[in-house]
Amino acid sequence: MHGRNRLHKKISNLLFNSIKINRSMGLRVNSSQFTLGGKPFRILGGSLHYFRLPRAYWMDRMVKMKACGLNTLTVDVPWSLHQPEKGELRFQGGLDIESFLHLAAEVGLWVILRPGPYIGSDLDLGGLPSWLLRDREMKLRTTYPGFIAAVNMYFDKLIPKMVPFQFKKGGPIIAVQVENKYGSHARDGNYMSFIKEALQERGISEVLLTSDDHEGLKYGGPNSPVLVMELWTGRSDGWGGLHHNLVAVVREILRRGMSINLYMFHGGTNFGFMNGALANPSYKALVTSYDYDAPLSEAGDYTPKYHLLRDLLSEILSEMPGLRWKEEYETAILFQHLSLWDALPYTHEPFKSQFPVNMENLPVNNGNGQAYGYTLYETTIIRGGSLKSGRNIQDRALVFVNQSYIGIFHHKNVELAVPDGKKRTLSLLVENCGRVHYGKDMDNQRKGIVGNILLNHTPLRDFTIYSLDMTTDFIDSLYRAPWKSVPNKPSFPGFFQGRLFVNGYPSDTFMKLPGWSKGVVFINGQNMGRYWDAGPQQALFLPGPFLNSGMNQVIVFEEAEGDFKIQFEDSPDLGMTVDI
Repeated sequence: MHGRNRLHKKISNLLFNSIKINRSMGLRVNSSQFTLGGKPFRILGGSLHYFRLPRAYWMDRMVKMKACGLNTLTVDVPWSLHQPEKGELRFQGGLDIESFLHLAAEVGLWVILRPGPYIGSDLDLGGLPSWLLRDREMKLRTTYPGFIAAVNMYFDKLIPKMVPFQFKKGGPIIAVQVENKYGSHARDGNYMSFIKEALQERGISEVLLTSDDHEGLKYGGPNSPVLVMELWTGRSDGWGGLHHNLVAVVREILRRGMSINLYMFHGGTNFGFMNGALANPSYKALVTSYDYDAPLSEAGDYTPKYHLLRDLLSEILSEMPGLRWKEEYETAILFQHLSLWDALPYTHEPFKSQFPVNMENLPVNNGNGQAYGYTLYETTIIRGGSLKSGRNIQDRALVFVNQSYIGIFHHKNVELAVPDGKKRTLSLLVENCGRVHYGKDMDNQRKGIVGNILLNHTPLRDFTIYSLDMTTDFIDSLYRAPWKSVPNKPSFPGFFQGRLFVNGYPSDTFMKLPGWSKGVVFINGQNMGRYWDAGPQQALFLPGPFLNSGMNQVIVFEEAEGDFKIQFEDSPDLGMTVDI
């Protein structure tokens, strides 16, 4: 208990030392306004996601938020990242939310906590862990017993860590959001009251909020002073589209005396495979950058939007922190090659099955299935003909016969011709491009091969299945593999390895791969995210804290073609822009 008391004292000492505030009266709602500590209070908030930026930059982004005139930070908690497997929860390193809340208190920002379980946030499956989908009957975001049991297990670990940070206990948390935009989902009349009670019985005593769009409010929430919980500063971009630029309506909202939360104040990056996807009007996966056209750019730079907001919000302008140097490093030459087929012995043990098995139900990762990345399905065929995927490839598959590429399946292309021949190996390399993060389709987000693939109307059977989840452990296991010098005509898909040399203290930079087609970049074993020549994004943000002084290992997994060079530039390129 002594540790908990010390925590209280530390939070109390840190937070707003200059302000004498009545801690017994939290955020309250009068008919037309909020009060905090018994005094009128207006929430001037912005969203900032600890999991979308390096831990080393948490403080920098918060101080810039404070300097813009904001008083409140809204933070989402991604269940999927904290509990990638059913067992333990992860709160270390970049997922140390307690340290993040300490910093917010130190900077002098109040906090609105959005603990989920569903947060949306343009994350794969809206931040819900994919192992939930191992249950064929699963009904996400309902009082279905399997979902409730998982939520209880998660909240049992998370909420006790949050309780000491509440306003009435001397901490920065002034409000907690119950779920997110449930009105647009509204499948179970008992669900919101279950989540509310789950929070309260674990010790959450601050005011509870809901958030919904205009339509959803009919089903999702109450009447009270207006807090625009998600005033969008931009929009997420989808692969194959344009970069969105939003001209905001902040001035009018402030004139009316409303409270606001800017979503996002600073977007950050969808590192690894955390990006979500849109279902309507058709499936579209989101890009790696989460710049969001926010007031602070992906790399933490001030934008015209930031300066505009600062003029509107700040009565007393605090000093704006300086910006970080961006570096143009020397081009990295990727001089070693490992074909996909030569990497297979270093993956998880292959799994044999009569029928195709979706990613989530594969017997890998301690019985939690495969969450992200690629899965390779191989079977033997004895003739050619018409190969049809129906809707059973989720989301995209490169197809090979005897390791020679014959074509691609995706949501719009569902038939391929297989050349004639005798007994051969048919391989389908299927990628989870991102699970839908919003709407009615969330229960149907199993990935990989999710049903029969037909060759001349006959379902394929007897598969050998390899899980290529592209985790840090997976990349580390490739150190033992037989890398060779890049041949004149290397085989694709394949891994390509080289080095980036950093002289002195590492700076932020942007990676450009103009001669490559589609794949993933790893720096020192860490997955930096996808690139794709479909655009709009043309450069990946590489934060300095992910680099070492001296040598850095660069590995690219490329699906189709490459020029074996990566350029490092000092400015971003989010692609062609469209105003919305």
